[in-house]
Amino acid sequence: MVEPSRRAISQDDTLPPVEPPSAGFLVQLFLVPAIIVAIIVAVWIAFHWLAQLGNDPEGYLKALRRPTEGRWQAALNLANDLRGPGGKALKQDAALAGELAGILNAEAASGRPRASGYGGEQSRALCDYLCRALGEFAVPEAAPPLVARAADVAEPRIARSAVEALAVLAASLAATGRGFADPGAVTAAVIEASRSDDAGLRSAAAFALGVFGGDAAAERLGALAADGAEDVRFNAATGLARLGRPEAYATLAEMLAVPDVAVAAGDEAAQASRYRRALIVVNALKAVGLLVDAVRETPPESIRAAVANLADDSVADVRVAATALAGKFDRIAEPAASR
Repeated sequence: MVEPSRRAISQDDTLPPVEPPSAGFLVQLFLVPAIIVAIIVAVWIAFHWLAQLGNDPEGYLKALRRPTEGRWQAALNLANDLRGPGGKALKQDAALAGELAGILNAEAASGRPRASGYGGEQSRALCDYLCRALGEFAVPEAAPPLVARAADVAEPRIARSAVEALAVLAASLAATGRGFADPGAVTAAVIEASRSDDAGLRSAAAFALGVFGGDAAAERLGALAADGAEDVRFNAATGLARLGRPEAYATLAEMLAVPDVAVAAGDEAAQASRYRRALIVVNALKAVGLLVDAVRETPPESIRAAVANLADDSVADVRVAATALAGKFDRIAEPAASR
């Protein structure tokens, strides 16, 4: 007879006793994964809904008409959809542009954009993105509310969005062989904006006037080319060059002479300054090219010398643009020399 203490121990004797699962274990096993799956499905549905909203103008309008703080997001989404590949049909929807115009006018008339605090900021954001959305259309019906907002210099942020939107709209209309129903009113509103104390608004107005063209725009650009703010002067000179006005050369020479910036490793501020300088110089070179094409004459000696110096610039984009422009000068000078 085997004594109990010496009895062989089976494998089953070493296992812990089997107990029924607890409620907490069942929650972790089934409920938590179910919640995670539900969240994933909800997020997918939300993104799918946003993607489909671009094909449903009425969905945007419903969201914009609701008196909610976050409706500016619907205006932003609409502006993005109009810029995207699926926005081609929406750009031609004059009825949709008219509805958005009504919403923008009503919001501006409510006085909320002038309020301080969170509510005023939300309202300004809504007007901002509604202006940008209207600028993406290619129908003249989008212009009147933008003209009204551009002339309201008491709200420089909204006015700037409206001015920039008018410039985009003008280019879109020109691409389809159309124009503003009242181009004089558009130019007058942007000229009014160009007299603002806000340099950002004046800069946007200078760019837009260069897009619009016309004698009134050119005259105002001539004054803006002597503005105390650098960006305003530079945009004005670029606009004058686009309109074929040689008076742009004085400010273009200033742009071409902006010095390069030395950048130390890890100096992000200096890197940003250097990028901005390159952008200014390349835009000046392009503007000189447009002006030369318009007048079919080589520019003043000071401009030619500046371009020749930039052909050895440390920035590749500047070197390439300067070399190409110098070649254009030579091609224009050759027929004149042969005469």
